[in-house]
Amino acid sequence: MSRYDEVAANLAAVRERIATACAETDRDPAEVRLVVVTKYFPASDVRILADLGVTDVGENRHQEAQAKAAECADLDLTWHFIGALQSNKAAAVAAYADVVESVDRTKLVAGLDRGAHERDRPVDVLLQVSLDPPGREGRAGADADDLPALAAAVGAAGLLRLRGLMAVAPLGEDPEAAFERLAGVRRGFLVDHPHATWLSAGMSGDLEHAVRHGATHVRIGSAVLGPRPRVQ
Repeated sequence: MSRYDEVAANLAAVRERIATACAETDRDPAEVRLVVVTKYFPASDVRILADLGVTDVGENRHQEAQAKAAECADLDLTWHFIGALQSNKAAAVAAYADVVESVDRTKLVAGLDRGAHERDRPVDVLLQVSLDPPGREGRAGADADDLPALAAAVGAAGLLRLRGLMAVAPLGEDPEAAFERLAGVRRGFLVDHPHATWLSAGMSGDLEHAVRHGATHVRIGSAVLGPRPRVQ
């Protein structure tokens, strides 16, 4: 099987999973956007994805994302930055990313806005909310109580558009319970930010749970592209 055929078959299977999950919850599959995570995979795979109708790709690491976005600049793609973001890299990320999903502290906002101004183009922003218990090692994301201040900072920036929330189900926890908590956080958030309707949640192993609890974007890597290459 060629690489093209392999990716096409995997992509069809993931799209079917999304459609089935939507049918079970009486949702339109068009409401759920597939973001294919291309971390560690070559630009040639990005080109295959684009040829197969994928419009959104996600990257976790700045240097790799920057290089890949430049190499694929001729493609009509929306680039999502979904990894941990350092404040000193924020402006550089905003120079190529159309969506930054991992905004979890106000310190990132000024850099992102500066990069958006240098590019002279708005950047869509998702606030990453933590579903982990306090004190867990490697915890990423803002506490739910910190979201109002973070949203206000993004709203005050000139070229950042607050689109919604992003979250990752904690390792070792039932994703159903985690995404149920996330749905509750989102309901409260939408009271004050009714236009920030995006919810990025769900990966290869738990996308059905995320769709069931309102995800508008799912971030899928291995289920589409296979195991990550050993050489990274």
